[in-house]
Amino acid sequence: MSSRTRLDIDTSAQRTLLDVQDLNVRFVSREATVNAVNGVSLSLAAGEVLCIIGESGSGKSVTLRALMRLLPPERARISGTIAIDGEDVLALDEQQLSAMRGAKVSMIFQEPMTALDPVFTIGDQIAETIRRHHRVSRTEADARALDLLERVRVPSPERRRRNYPHELSGGLRQRAMIAVALSCRPRLLLADEPTTALDATVQIQVLILLKKLQQEFGMGIVIVTHDLGVAAQIADKVAVMYAGRIVEYGSAREVLLDPKHPYTLGMLSSTVKGQERNHDIEAIPGSPPDMRRLPPGCSFAPRCKYAKPACLDAAPDAFPAHDDGYACCIRLAEIA
Repeated sequence: MSSRTRLDIDTSAQRTLLDVQDLNVRFVSREATVNAVNGVSLSLAAGEVLCIIGESGSGKSVTLRALMRLLPPERARISGTIAIDGEDVLALDEQQLSAMRGAKVSMIFQEPMTALDPVFTIGDQIAETIRRHHRVSRTEADARALDLLERVRVPSPERRRRNYPHELSGGLRQRAMIAVALSCRPRLLLADEPTTALDATVQIQVLILLKKLQQEFGMGIVIVTHDLGVAAQIADKVAVMYAGRIVEYGSAREVLLDPKHPYTLGMLSSTVKGQERNHDIEAIPGSPPDMRRLPPGCSFAPRCKYAKPACLDAAPDAFPAHDDGYACCIRLAEIA
């Protein structure tokens, strides 16, 4: 959402923990420029869970990595503003960034096997993170690591902390990754598809655990997923992303039960859950746009059954929808 279409999200009841305005991310190479994130604005208060949903390639993970400046600086061009707990992330130098990561904001990655160091035990990795940000002895750091493994419900934590990542199941690795992320009690937790590689039972356990820890620590959480079920189980608010833009925003209940944007409607109609046995799934036709050559108008228009010629002229503004949200569609009233 561009600055001209910005709608302020009221979080006055709680201190704003994350404030992102007109965020743009471009990947520049000799061959082409990829417009991965286009004018994203969002806000999160402490104690809230925001879920960013959308199909693969919509810019969700790039947005999350941009918040911590984890994108390769030689290729990624980031503009806009990112404030975490009042601190301007884009103005920090490398030393300040290193101090912020882990202590103030932390991240759970999609695949813990690639995020965890294979040559160190789980306990050593948690303890090292604690010692990096807090002046404590090795003995105290080890004790905190053990306590964290207990908090994330790792069975036999005393034994498991001596295991290497490859010795743990996928579910236990993900819990260990959560323990690493929470080791310095960050105010903001970013989770990139944290349940993708897990089976349904373990997925539910991890989601319940995240929600419990969020309430216990009072953190704000931004979780990225393409799974609508994950959003329904954990989110307070939902942002729907398409072609690098947030096209609908509101409370989880309103967005998932009373969607306004045609893309959100299409995603919900494409799921099996809630459909009659003999009812065909209404898949969204076509393919997402080429992020190297985005159309001048609404990016979803070529796939939208509600599109009209005006949709191809300019990107739509954000119109009020739900109680405190919005949707970016010029035919919002007609569709409703």
